[in-house]
Amino acid sequence: MTNKSIYIRTFGCQMNVRDSEVICGLLVKEGYKIIDEPNKADIILFNTCSVRQHAEDKVWSELGKFKKGQSPSGTVPSIIGMVGCMAQNYKEKIFERAPNVNFAVGPSDIQRIPEIIKRVISHKSQVTSQDLLEFKIWETDGGIRPEEIYHTGFYEDKKHAYIVVSEGCSNFCSYCVVPYVRGELRNRNYKEILKEIEEAVDKGITKITLLGQNVNAYQYNDINFAKLIEFVNLVKGLEEFSFITSHPKDTSIDLFKTMANLEKLKKYLHLPVQSGSDRILELMNRGYTRKFYFDLVDNYRKIVKSATLTTDIIVGFPTETETDFLQTHNLVKDIEFDAAYIFKYSPRPHTEAEKLADDVQRKEKEKRHKTILDAQKDISNEKKCLKK
Repeated sequence: MTNKSIYIRTFGCQMNVRDSEVICGLLVKEGYKIIDEPNKADIILFNTCSVRQHAEDKVWSELGKFKKGQSPSGTVPSIIGMVGCMAQNYKEKIFERAPNVNFAVGPSDIQRIPEIIKRVISHKSQVTSQDLLEFKIWETDGGIRPEEIYHTGFYEDKKHAYIVVSEGCSNFCSYCVVPYVRGELRNRNYKEILKEIEEAVDKGITKITLLGQNVNAYQYNDINFAKLIEFVNLVKGLEEFSFITSHPKDTSIDLFKTMANLEKLKKYLHLPVQSGSDRILELMNRGYTRKFYFDLVDNYRKIVKSATLTTDIIVGFPTETETDFLQTHNLVKDIEFDAAYIFKYSPRPHTEAEKLADDVQRKEKEKRHKTILDAQKDISNEKKCLKK
């Protein structure tokens, strides 16, 4: 096999970071070499994100730099693959917009990537470069990932590891494409999760982050998320762990009590609120009210002492009025998050919100985004000063 060096460019969240590690582990096992310089790679993989339009635009822009497989430096990678959410979202239509892509693989099919690369290489050895550009493979019909892909032992960071506890999501928030590109919620066997953590610790890793689109919805037989983190806390050699991301509707006082009592657990909670308006929350299909969220935060801070709280916020959701926005602005000021990730709404394919008119003008979205961002910066800076 001549095509041995592979470069992976990862876009999006920590879930994609872990998926890229899984892919690297599978490829290393097959004799490939992972390199950090795309211009020297035989094969380039784009591990993509579809959560926001901006994330997709970045991928299309990067792909545009490779005309007919040629990189910006003039070298020619033999194969270009798109994996992850955009592959699942666009399927074979990817090749219409980016004919230089040779294959596309959805999140539930990543275990097939080594085999697919071999098929492309085999075809390439028998045809002209033009024929190769016309030879396309897409795998987007996968179901449950085989458990063994999580046990290749490949981690980029030698001290910290991401550990997936669940795949997909069944919340179907009206703005979110995740259930459509990653499937509905599937919880891993807690024994396999603990085994993977122990394997990471054996490699010298002392800190981990548990990952899921909605970690606290975890349930495997009679083991819920609170019980799972109790088990994780008992792993010998592990020094610290945390988890992301939590959904307010699945967050409970019992979880807070468990968090408070686990000495290895970092006292940190990322709890996306998305909006401070009950009307918008209902349109988003979030499953809770403004008051419910305030009460949850109040209990969290009372039970988990000196704890950190961060959130996500979307501005400019369809029909969001100035009154709706001010409710979000006031919520940010009243709760005083340690940090917030603020996004301008963009329609996502397949979602219920896509059926609504995207009626908040771009300039207004940018104005609201800046208003929340400035408010949060002031809060974060004040908190930092108080800690000094």
